[in-house]
Amino acid sequence: MFEECIKESKPSPDFSDTDEYQVSLTLRGEVQDPLFLQFLEKVGRDVLASFTTRDFLLLDFLHKEESVPADYADRIPRLVGLGVIIRAGKGKYVLSKRFYALAGKKGVYTRKKGLDRDTNKALLLKHIISNRKDGVRFEELLQVLPSLTYNQVQTLLRELKSEGNVQVVGKTRGALWYPKGK
Repeated sequence: MFEECIKESKPSPDFSDTDEYQVSLTLRGEVQDPLFLQFLEKVGRDVLASFTTRDFLLLDFLHKEESVPADYADRIPRLVGLGVIIRAGKGKYVLSKRFYALAGKKGVYTRKKGLDRDTNKALLLKHIISNRKDGVRFEELLQVLPSLTYNQVQTLLRELKSEGNVQVVGKTRGALWYPKGK
């Protein structure tokens, strides 16, 4: 039942009126996203035939931009291997580029996947260079890459520093980042 609803891009079965004495099931027939339906068709019938209900539910979570429950983690490597989903960061996955290309939303794919490491470092360096006179506080650098965590930005800055591109003056919250030798 769940598989068929997901395969046909229809809402999941609704058991909300179920109580301890009776089971109530509501099935809705409207197609939610025809593009998701086309994406599943492009994945191919042979591949879809090998999917388990949990595979379909995982795809549905990602399609609806919901967090994937931890007990579905064992299904992720197989779907990544098939190219149906891709890793977009530590513990973060999105539908493959094929879905967003089909939907005409390649920009959304790039936003969800995030920029690559070198691009993120280049953005940080560009911001530091453009503010070379006054220096840049770490909090401001977090604003440059809002999708990254504190630790991720810190790691990128450490790399820029070890490469000789930036220097930090001061410690803790009062520290300012400057371009090095420029």
